[in-house]
Amino acid sequence: MFKPSALAYTYDGTFEGLLCCVFESYAWKETPLTIHSADAEQGLLLEAKWIETDKDKAARVLKSLPLRISREAEELVRMGFWSCAPEKEMLMLNFLYLGFKHGRKVMNMLADDTVNTLMKAVQQLRHEAHLYTGFVRFSVYGPVMAAVIEPQGYVLPVIQEHFCDRFQGESFMIYDQTHGAALIHEPGREAIVPLSGWTPPEPDEAEEAYRRLWTGFYHAIGIKERNNDRLRSSKMPKRYWKHMVEMNGRGGVPSLTAVQRKPPLSTAPSKQQLHKESAPQPLPDPGALPD
Repeated sequence: MFKPSALAYTYDGTFEGLLCCVFESYAWKETPLTIHSADAEQGLLLEAKWIETDKDKAARVLKSLPLRISREAEELVRMGFWSCAPEKEMLMLNFLYLGFKHGRKVMNMLADDTVNTLMKAVQQLRHEAHLYTGFVRFSVYGPVMAAVIEPQGYVLPVIQEHFCDRFQGESFMIYDQTHGAALIHEPGREAIVPLSGWTPPEPDEAEEAYRRLWTGFYHAIGIKERNNDRLRSSKMPKRYWKHMVEMNGRGGVPSLTAVQRKPPLSTAPSKQQLHKESAPQPLPDPGALPD
């Protein structure tokens, strides 16, 4: 058993940084009272212990997950980091304590509060990502389609494959306003990059015409006698309506073109990178994606 420590582990907010917190906990045989990123609000007056991000240490922990637990556990931890679960860092640390102790069996320990809470957080993330595969509304700005979303969890890495497969021949951007990041795609290339404070340009006449057409179609196929606002809100929560053209006049209509997709350029950025400043104007040029 590890000794409880009256310390707050502080890390850089990256997934690799969190893995280093796990490494340090095992190295010093101590369990911190809390773990938080450097930019997070600190609610307790505790002595902070800075955990430096070391790629080698992070790689050792990551490599041990499928070997000592399972590949499913590795995916659960990674997606847990993208979730919006309260105190998710301690949640994952406690899960890994159980995982390294019980091995593969931990994935079936659903009666355990830690395992149950983490799985529910990941389930919520996946559910939100699934909703966004239908609720994203693109607008056309010249040769580029763009959409704005405000998810609770960090869903861009989860929905990346869906949209890049569906719109393989298009240049598009999905801007995550909550986390300051954007999925940018052009035929053959894609990347998730930091982007803070981007505001969509004013739509041109063609885009306004598309919006009117889509809104008119949406209302034309509706049956007033069967209108059920409560049921609609349960299937399409109101927090999604802000960026849906048929609900309030914002958004756009995606184009459906498909060609051969090439391998992605990069993986998701770290939480620390997401908070770096990026120019808000103009619309990012997909041609400027990193090589």
